[in-house]
Amino acid sequence: MRFDIITVLPGLLESPFAHSILQRAQKKGLTEIVVHNLRDYSTNKHKSVDDYPYGGGSGMVMMVEPFALCIEKLQSERTYDEVIFMTPDGQTLNQTIANHLSSKKNIIILCGHYKGIDQRIRDLYVTKELSIGDYVLSGGELPAAVLVDAIVRLIPGVLSDETSALSDSFQGELLDAPVYTRPADWRGNKVPDILLSGNQAKIDEWRDEQALQRTKERRPDLLR
Repeated sequence: MRFDIITVLPGLLESPFAHSILQRAQKKGLTEIVVHNLRDYSTNKHKSVDDYPYGGGSGMVMMVEPFALCIEKLQSERTYDEVIFMTPDGQTLNQTIANHLSSKKNIIILCGHYKGIDQRIRDLYVTKELSIGDYVLSGGELPAAVLVDAIVRLIPGVLSDETSALSDSFQGELLDAPVYTRPADWRGNKVPDILLSGNQAKIDEWRDEQALQRTKERRPDLLR
């Protein structure tokens, strides 16, 4: 699976993709993450990619031409399943969306900055708009990294334990149950006896009950 990420600040994405699961996925050849510097597609001598908004107002707007040139170059090289724009007014990213996108082959991700990007890019090229929450960040780079991480860990072979991703919070519309590891007794705080019983059927039943209870307490909206 390939991700092409278009950004004016490629340096912000170096660290998230150079460690842990994302790094291993790339080394295994299970995913390819390519970051493109939007300024390389600027058509003016100053390599600027933003300008004042028509109609006045504060902030700067990212221009049409650099994004269009980069997207069109990429689309001339391969077919893309989605062109995704990370924006606070997009659909909120959830596990169902991540599951759906993990079956795709090639995805372009656009990172906005400043006041936003020219609406014509959104109208003409973008196929999906996603948000990671109801708040505003300085740019789309961190949301892009979140999106890639959420998708890549679902690709078969990325996680050493294939069942791990399937038991994560939100996979079954529930939060995950509490988890414990050694020691079984830490300063008088003991692991629930059921987890030490060896009775897998009872353990699974306990986990289901705990997941439901935790969801009722913390995210009742999921049950609706």
